[in-house]
Amino acid sequence: MPTEFSSTITEQGSMADRAYAALRDRLMLLEIAPTHPIHEPQLAEELGIGRTPMREALKRLETDHLVVSYPRRGTFATAVDFHELNYISEMRQVLEPVAARNAATNRDPEIRAQLNGYLARIDSLDPALDQRSLLLLDIQMHRLIYKAAGNKHLEETLVRLDNLVTRIWCLVIDQMPPIAEHIKEHSALLRAILDGDADLAAKLVTEHVAHFEQALRSAP
Repeated sequence: MPTEFSSTITEQGSMADRAYAALRDRLMLLEIAPTHPIHEPQLAEELGIGRTPMREALKRLETDHLVVSYPRRGTFATAVDFHELNYISEMRQVLEPVAARNAATNRDPEIRAQLNGYLARIDSLDPALDQRSLLLLDIQMHRLIYKAAGNKHLEETLVRLDNLVTRIWCLVIDQMPPIAEHIKEHSALLRAILDGDADLAAKLVTEHVAHFEQALRSAP
C-alpha cells in the first residue's frame, strides 16, 4: 500500500511539473496574452493531464506572479507592467553577479559540458532561427547559469525574475535589436565562467543586465 501511494504522488507531481513548465513558457512568451483567462479544462485536455495537476501548476504560477486567481471569476494571465522593470532590474543587478561568480567556481563535469554546449550553439548561431527558438535558447541558457550557481534559493529567485523581464521584452520585441545580437553577448560571459574567472563573469553579467535594461527603455 505505501508503495502504491508513493507512485501515485510521484506521477501527479510529474504531470504537475509538465503542466507548470508548458504554461510558464506560454505565459512568459505572451502566447497566452496578458489579462486573458486561463481555460483550465481546455489546457488540461491539450496537455493530457487531469484537473489536480493543472491546479497544482496554476498555484505555482500564481506564486511566480504569472497568473492571478479571483474567487468565482477564474484564473487569468497577469498584466505586463513596464514600470516593474525598475524593481526587477534592481534585484538582477545584485543577484546576477552572485550567480555568475558562483557558476565560475562550479567544476561539475556535467554542468561544464552543458555550458560548453551552449557556448558552441551561440558561436554557430543561425540568426535566421525563428523568434521563439531564439527566445527559448536565451531563457534556457540563463537558467543553466542559475543552476550552475549551486544555490537553489538564488536559482529560483533569478528564474522568476528572468521570466518576468522576458514578458516585458516580448511586449516590445519588435522595436528591439535582433534577438541573435542579444544572445551573442553571452559568449564572453560563458567563456569567463568556464575559465573560472569569477570577477570577469560578474563584471560581464552586470554590464549585460544594464545594457538590456537600457535597450528595453529605448524601445519606442
